[in-house]
Amino acid sequence: MAVTLVNPAGLPEIDVYHQVAVAEGTKLVFVAGQVAWGADGVTIGEGDLAAQVERSYLNVGTALAGAGGSFDDVVKLTFYVVGWTPDQMPALLDGIARATAKLDTKASPPATLIGVAALDVPEHLVEIEATAVL
Repeated sequence: MAVTLVNPAGLPEIDVYHQVAVAEGTKLVFVAGQVAWGADGVTIGEGDLAAQVERSYLNVGTALAGAGGSFDDVVKLTFYVVGWTPDQMPALLDGIARATAKLDTKASPPATLIGVAALDVPEHLVEIEATAVL
């Protein structure tokens, strides 16, 4: 594995992600922001943040596999959520939990969550991008 996840002393331990990822490898993979599209380009889970997080996360997994990697190789995730408020956290975490169960991964790389006014189309509520090292 090219990535070691760490929570250094002096920083809080967060259940959802690690504070630091130490990467060793030779190939960088940058995954474009993934939204809740099926392979046919139709939005999945319109109006449902948890469903859209799940699908977007699964799409990141598909993109990583296409590059020869998996979530074990991810060094950073960035979540863009439309109209973010802290009360949306349970739905976000539910979507992540459902996706990680389907992907059979416990990887919890460093992550950033950014609230945005809008994404590419009105029905998309979340977009997830990833950086990985293979």
